[in-house]
Amino acid sequence: MEDAFVIHKSQPLKGKIKINGSKNAVLPIMAASLLSSGRSIIEGVPLLDDMRVMMKMLQHFGARLKLSGSVLYIDMGDLVSYQAPYELIKKMRASFLVMGPILARLGRIRISMPGGCAIGARPIDLHLKGLATMGAEISNDKGFIEARADQLKGAKIYLDFPSVGATENIMMAATLADGCTVISNAAEEPEIVDLANFLNAMGACVTGAGTDTIKIEGVKELRGTKHCVIPDRIEACTFMVAAAITGGDIIIDNVISEHIMAVQAKLEEMGVQIIEHEDSIRVVGNRAYKPVDIKTLPYPGFPTDMQAQMMSQSH
Repeated sequence: MEDAFVIHKSQPLKGKIKINGSKNAVLPIMAASLLSSGRSIIEGVPLLDDMRVMMKMLQHFGARLKLSGSVLYIDMGDLVSYQAPYELIKKMRASFLVMGPILARLGRIRISMPGGCAIGARPIDLHLKGLATMGAEISNDKGFIEARADQLKGAKIYLDFPSVGATENIMMAATLADGCTVISNAAEEPEIVDLANFLNAMGACVTGAGTDTIKIEGVKELRGTKHCVIPDRIEACTFMVAAAITGGDIIIDNVISEHIMAVQAKLEEMGVQIIEHEDSIRVVGNRAYKPVDIKTLPYPGFPTDMQAQMMSQSH
């Protein structure tokens, strides 16, 4: 018998749930730890397979790691390789985020095309375009990309699309570049802001994160730091929809309300009651909902990752 989910009709959900740290924030932050030879402490780490794949990636490059509950300790010394292991890159698309940091520190990286995405292949041309604009020489041979640059140079980079991954990779590489880098039409997601906060705590000079124009002044070196990951907005929104579907009444702790505004607005438009507190929300459903129109857009628009959950409560 094939693996399957067996789903039975639920009673109204009631109770309290605490949201984990954001997967989409912690993975680039872990990659960014490669930019420093010091020790970093990351709090609020979600215990997911993707996070463990990234841990193996960091260990491949020479990091010593310790995971204690949801706290990850990273001791990053000298990098021991410029080649990213294919068996890890193919498992998870976010592994490609090591390209910018390794290139910035070593001046060279060899990496395979990324995999691990259930919705199919997604291009990495914007990542490569940005790094090439900063002076990297990039070649592609049988599915492997090699980039070289003795010293990345600050540059003005326009992204054809506000790609989150490209914004992150270019931003990380630019922290150790010579001069100022400006990324126009940058992604504005909260995870970009969280990465910028981590980089700045390491000694970088990043301004404008959370807007469509990010400016990075290159510095000579970065140091280890301590950082707490933002809560996962998609997880929070998924529980909000679950409460609405079942006509439940739940309290969701560890939420940043600004990050979930697009989903909250649509749920309230449908007739779901949402009560905000300082760092939590209460969601009260009733199952008598009005239809709404939804269009997915880059942040701060309605997130694509919430499309399936919202559709599941349609009748």
